[in-house]
Amino acid sequence: MAVLFSIKKYTFLGIKGVKVVQRNYAYLRVSSKEQNLDRQWDAIKSSGIKFDERDIYCDKESGKDFEREEWKALKRSIRKGDLLVVKSLDRFGRNKAQILQEWQWLVNNEIEIVVLDLPLLDTRKYKEEGMEGVGDLIVSLTLQILAWLAEQERLFTKQRQREGIESAKMRGVKFGRPKIVPNNFEEVYYRWINGEITAVKAMELTRLKKNTFYNRVKEFKAKGTKNN
Repeated sequence: MAVLFSIKKYTFLGIKGVKVVQRNYAYLRVSSKEQNLDRQWDAIKSSGIKFDERDIYCDKESGKDFEREEWKALKRSIRKGDLLVVKSLDRFGRNKAQILQEWQWLVNNEIEIVVLDLPLLDTRKYKEEGMEGVGDLIVSLTLQILAWLAEQERLFTKQRQREGIESAKMRGVKFGRPKIVPNNFEEVYYRWINGEITAVKAMELTRLKKNTFYNRVKEFKAKGTKNN
């Protein structure tokens, strides 16, 4: 996806006249490959913060932990004084302990953080207003609450999924891949039982692997016994 903005923001540190480039990073995440990132892209692009295309990282993985390829790549690239922007805290992750741990890693490395959906989680503004101590307290409390909510939502989602599956099973809904039963299985089965062909030939004719073939045989026998 093309990114229509590619301007870096420059800051200057008074350390022997060295010019330091502050890079603005964005992190986007959805839970699966079927989901799209459009809403997050729109929020990032309309934030007023300028990004270089190479500094925008996107994962299509669960938020249960931070073992995500793009997130790990972002951490290898981001440096002291840089800025990280996410649309919302749940895009960051859904595991409270790990959200707090990763946030602390960013703070320890003096990286600014902006959560677009919640202005309270903008670490820049407290420094600009000379309220770092108060800001740290506000951010800490807010982060604790929201991280807990994000984790609870993940747990509630899993619980709803389990309840939905159990309810469906009670109504006779079958889960998993459908069983493979070739059209010619019954004919081949009887030829094999009657000694006309070997088991290997029967597998070849039905195009079934060994384990699958014998599973179908067991089921076919059980079905015949029940009918008798």
